[in-house]
Amino acid sequence: MALIQFHKPTLRRKDMDAVLQTMVNEKIGPGERKNEFLKQFCSIVALKEGIVVRSYIDALVSSLKLCQIKEGSSVGVSVLSPSIYRYIIESLGAKVLLGDIDANHGCLSLDEASRLVQEGANVLLVHEPMCQIPYECDYRQLGVKVIEDISQSIASEYSQQKAGSFGDLVVCAFEEDSIISTGGGAALAYNDSSFTAPLKALYTHVRQYEELPDMNAALGIVQLSTLSEQVAKRRELYTLYRQSLLKTPHKLFGIGNIDFEPNGYGFCVVLDSKVEDAVKFANKYQVSVEKTFSTCIGSSLADRYDLFPHSIAPMLRGLSFPAYPFLKQGDIELLMKVISHLP
Repeated sequence: MALIQFHKPTLRRKDMDAVLQTMVNEKIGPGERKNEFLKQFCSIVALKEGIVVRSYIDALVSSLKLCQIKEGSSVGVSVLSPSIYRYIIESLGAKVLLGDIDANHGCLSLDEASRLVQEGANVLLVHEPMCQIPYECDYRQLGVKVIEDISQSIASEYSQQKAGSFGDLVVCAFEEDSIISTGGGAALAYNDSSFTAPLKALYTHVRQYEELPDMNAALGIVQLSTLSEQVAKRRELYTLYRQSLLKTPHKLFGIGNIDFEPNGYGFCVVLDSKVEDAVKFANKYQVSVEKTFSTCIGSSLADRYDLFPHSIAPMLRGLSFPAYPFLKQGDIELLMKVISHLP
């Protein structure tokens, strides 16, 4: 019996048919489907305009440039952010400033964000890991631009606050393991029209080579049309897993309130035991698991409990389980059993 696959894109035959139709129309480069995909995405996240590009890195770099990040600038991020943030920030000649998370939601805490700004952060790049959103965190009151990365949180909602409502600029990846997958690519969107001219200037000479091709956008359009039902299934899995976890001494990562409506991107447990034992146990029952933050930007600082008291436990003992709509019923039942008996 093979291990239950950890990630699986939610691609169905009609998604593939949409791509085939684009090929039949012989219009596979950036065009009308790309425009329609951007329009639909902006509608879902309640933003006005932006651009869809061919890579997550392009979107992040462009967002930082729109915030005037350059040689000598500083960018504040949480210590659990993806390590790619460091590469991107330093590629612009800027410095990374690290802050602790809020234990209640797993995103950069407001107090830490304030400290980072006081220490010279020109921009805050807010990563929202594993479905979480930084509810009650008004980062923009701190007087710097905020870039919100909703790649793992799009469609999550809590207490009338939604992913995409915390930043001046919003970035969302459409990679293979994303909630919405176009086979690669990302969106950069906003409400403030003052970004429009600078964004246009950034892509004046390269737009046709940087924007998302229609072939990929066609895939995204179909997935956006079924996003609500896909998220509903993911939420159902998240709820089942959470109920199973209650039978153990381990903790759920992030928002524990039952009124939280996660997008179900993933399910992360902060273990009260050795990660190696839990991994071995899960693999014994053919369940693939991953250390959630093993490659985070602060992974080399796992001994700095004095600096990041809320981040160290999930960094060292955060474990994620498969949580996608195409899981078979038997696999779901097995996952629930494994979670409820984690050593």
